[in-house]
Amino acid sequence: MNFVDFSPDFPPNFYPFAVELRRAGVTVLGLGESAYDSLRPELRSALNEYYRVSSLHDYDDLVRALGYFTFRHGKIDRLESHNEYWLESDARLRNDFNIPGFHTQDLTRIKRKSEMKAVFARANVPAARGRVVETLEDALSLVDEVGFPVIAKPDIGVGAARTYKLRSRSELEEFFANKPLADYIFEEFIEGAIETYDGLTDQDGRIVFSSSMEYSEGVMDIVNHQLDFWYVARREIPSDLDALGRRLVKAYGVRERFFHFEFFRTPEKKLVALEVNMRPPGGLTTDMWNYANDIDIYREYASVVARNRFDARVDRPYYCAYLGRRFQHRYTHSIEEARQAFPGRVCYSGAISGVFAAAIGDFGILVRAPEIEEIEEMAAYLLAREDGSEG
Repeated sequence: MNFVDFSPDFPPNFYPFAVELRRAGVTVLGLGESAYDSLRPELRSALNEYYRVSSLHDYDDLVRALGYFTFRHGKIDRLESHNEYWLESDARLRNDFNIPGFHTQDLTRIKRKSEMKAVFARANVPAARGRVVETLEDALSLVDEVGFPVIAKPDIGVGAARTYKLRSRSELEEFFANKPLADYIFEEFIEGAIETYDGLTDQDGRIVFSSSMEYSEGVMDIVNHQLDFWYVARREIPSDLDALGRRLVKAYGVRERFFHFEFFRTPEKKLVALEVNMRPPGGLTTDMWNYANDIDIYREYASVVARNRFDARVDRPYYCAYLGRRFQHRYTHSIEEARQAFPGRVCYSGAISGVFAAAIGDFGILVRAPEIEEIEEMAAYLLAREDGSEG
């Protein structure tokens, strides 16, 4: 089997995908911009061959690279980046080289939030009321239906970048006076905490791994106000969340792929779908899954690709939390002090790649514990600031 690992060195913590695919007997072909010598040694040893292009944005270069790989190794069986940014390039290359997976014609319902709503409706999954608006008059018409505040966000976009909470007509007018060129979808504001339904399907579309996270703050507020925040992979998935998540996996026909679905949990305990992502959750979440379950999700993914098998036992003995710190703040306790205060609970700490820092912090810490109260205690300890401020 020939597997093209698209941009194999980013994000940095995804290099084990290549390592485990090679270990599973797959021919791993790296395609990226970075110089081969700059790749970490474990990644270099995992790649059967590496093709460097001057720019991953140059589609002609990408076609030449896959043509070369095909000439050298035969038909390309899989191509994957596990990355939202390259979703379109992945799909286009799959089209042109007849590779299984999501193709260009699938992208509209995956990338456009307005089209996601149509899928939600067909799958009988509740979602916020909203639609793409082009003018102030369109927006005011929607406000007549749902009231203020409304959320304005790019119809195609990742995370909470360029997302706004508009509370009045004057704020609407200011938005349209300076509106970016992108299509914007306006939605009713939903009060609630974010919960996710995440996992991996096998080649037949069966969910072989599932998980759920809760966030301490809304992503929009974290990005816009540069807050400290933390999120936790839970030990149990609520039954209503599991049911809605399974409906979406089926509606989208997710096969041999990670998924990351976001929902709001309202004060009335109802779930409202926010968006879908056909990739692993960002940051260090895949590593959190490993610590929460004492498994190797990279190895299990490779097994699904190579043999359509997932052999690990998933019983979630731990909560695992990500705690994000920011360089502009001074914190009361060092990582070493935390390791001494909570023996065996701090799993990992390290700098976060710049592209993710706005959303999840400049420095990430992973902690795990069997009880949520201990997770909350560690979060308070590690995010406490010397000036006594919060968030």
